[in-house]
Amino acid sequence: MDNLVKDYLHYLKVERGLTDNTIASYGNDLKQFNHYLREQQLTDYQTVTRDLILNFLQFEMQQGKTASSITRSVTSLRKFFQYLTEEAVIKKDPMLLIDSPKKREHLPEVLSVAEVEQLLKTPDTTKILGLRDRAMLEVMYATGLRVSELVHLKLADLHLSLGLLQTLGKGQKERIVPLGSQAVKWVELYLTEARPKLLGKQRSKFVFLNHHGRGLTRQGVWKNLKQLVRAAGIQKDVTPHTLRHSFATHILENGADLRVVQELLGHADISTTQIYTHLSKKRLQGIYNQYHPRA
Repeated sequence: MDNLVKDYLHYLKVERGLTDNTIASYGNDLKQFNHYLREQQLTDYQTVTRDLILNFLQFEMQQGKTASSITRSVTSLRKFFQYLTEEAVIKKDPMLLIDSPKKREHLPEVLSVAEVEQLLKTPDTTKILGLRDRAMLEVMYATGLRVSELVHLKLADLHLSLGLLQTLGKGQKERIVPLGSQAVKWVELYLTEARPKLLGKQRSKFVFLNHHGRGLTRQGVWKNLKQLVRAAGIQKDVTPHTLRHSFATHILENGADLRVVQELLGHADISTTQIYTHLSKKRLQGIYNQYHPRA
């Protein structure tokens, strides 16, 4: 069974072009499912039934898995058994009679414009790492890049004279994103005054470097951001994705078209982008209730 999972993950990478993070998530879900099957003394996917899968999902709930994790497990199993059916490994897909759990709408945490301004001013730009952090925050808020896109941003991807950058999103889809004048200013300062000192005698194609002169990691961005949020006195649970959400919400609230926001964020489906319209409506309702005398 483990070999079939390996074949499937290879198929996702080579044939479907999915990201390493997505493939790792599928692999982790299927690894846990295989472990459960072995505990039930099963060694063949042909013997997997609908009831067995339901028992597995119930087991995951008893282990304290969140609703979103259970939903992801269902998705992973559904796609895996579709693959096994198409490859004629099994004759009957046991997932056909299992409904996906209804996903609760989750409105992401968003910073106010004032909170974003406070966060942007927090790094000490008289220091090398502070200048890097300011440039990094400016880029994140100006473009809505995913953290994975940020850490893989290369010097060749910057077109500062045009106020643009290019990035590879999910499924290796390239998009061009405008870079505002403030972000351009801080990136230019970082590139001329801080990055060469971080780099030393080394070479790197990546824009944002750690104190060793190597490209920043996702974990490095998270750690730096948490420290900056605390220093800014912001009480919200802020992650790199929060700046992406804030970017999308703020430009929508200022009149941007939903299709434009979809393009900027690199969403394949506009339904993914529509969550920001719900978020904007919720914020507008809150403002109305707070300030209208007859609300």
